[in-house]
Amino acid sequence: MPSGTSSRTWVEIVEANAARYGDLVAGIDPSLPDLPRFFEQDDGSGWIGRFTDFLLETIEGHVGFVKFQAAYFEAGGLTGLNALSSGMKRAKAAGIGVILDAKRGDIGATASAYARAYLTPPEHGGSGDFEADCLTVNPLMGPDTLAPFADCVTRFGKGLFVLCRTSNPGAGWLQDKMAGNRQISDRVADMIAGLAAPDGEGLAPVGAVIGATVPNEGRRLRHLLPRSIILAPGLGAQGGDIASIHALRGPRPGDLLVPVSRGLTQVEDRGISLQAYRGLILERIDRFKTAIGRDPSQVQPATRAESRTVA
Repeated sequence: MPSGTSSRTWVEIVEANAARYGDLVAGIDPSLPDLPRFFEQDDGSGWIGRFTDFLLETIEGHVGFVKFQAAYFEAGGLTGLNALSSGMKRAKAAGIGVILDAKRGDIGATASAYARAYLTPPEHGGSGDFEADCLTVNPLMGPDTLAPFADCVTRFGKGLFVLCRTSNPGAGWLQDKMAGNRQISDRVADMIAGLAAPDGEGLAPVGAVIGATVPNEGRRLRHLLPRSIILAPGLGAQGGDIASIHALRGPRPGDLLVPVSRGLTQVEDRGISLQAYRGLILERIDRFKTAIGRDPSQVQPATRAESRTVA
């Protein structure tokens, strides 16, 4: 256990929650036009908090991880930031692993300030308002941008997901380019592998974001990151399928986490009732967990044909 912390480390959270609940990560991306109208009961000022509380209450006991997309909460101003803070605290209190998807990346004192904001416990100088178990970071400006975050990994048992080969259509413009005799994503993977060595034969606390939309690149990068946790966005709305997900899986339980946001919460019929909406989300959770194939209650992984039906 890192000095100065009495809570579980990120790796311990992943190992325990993946074994109990599977690899699904519930994404919270509050976008009012995609949600039922009952969240608009007042002037809209508090809908982000109501939605966040509703979703956390719904997923508790069914999903072991949640990913808060910081941009949606920031777009809600102070109300959104308050909802983010209270939601993160509520999820952590429930034992859910909290990933903050903020994609921060800067140098020097600025990077240190980001690390203090998101990964430093209050007793060590952090505010505690937005303290996550794990943070997404952008390595574009070089390894020195990651040093303050990696220090929090070592000191406080936190986790990182470093953007490596992302799921967006334009990612290959830079990430697939050659730098010397290596692709840029390969060089990033090498950097990730060297940031924080895992204990014994366990999982490494510094992992990679590799899209489920790029299975060929994913297989190559998994080979370079045999002990890293991969966060694999892109399933469902972005076109990734279950076969692509399995291309990213390694030999260790918990070494692949699969976030789904719109695929869990978006509705076409905005007139759906609260009770029906809760049931719909739980049904989708069951379908995704079964298809992903690491639901502890399931014996067999989803087939390729099943993967096409999950969205």
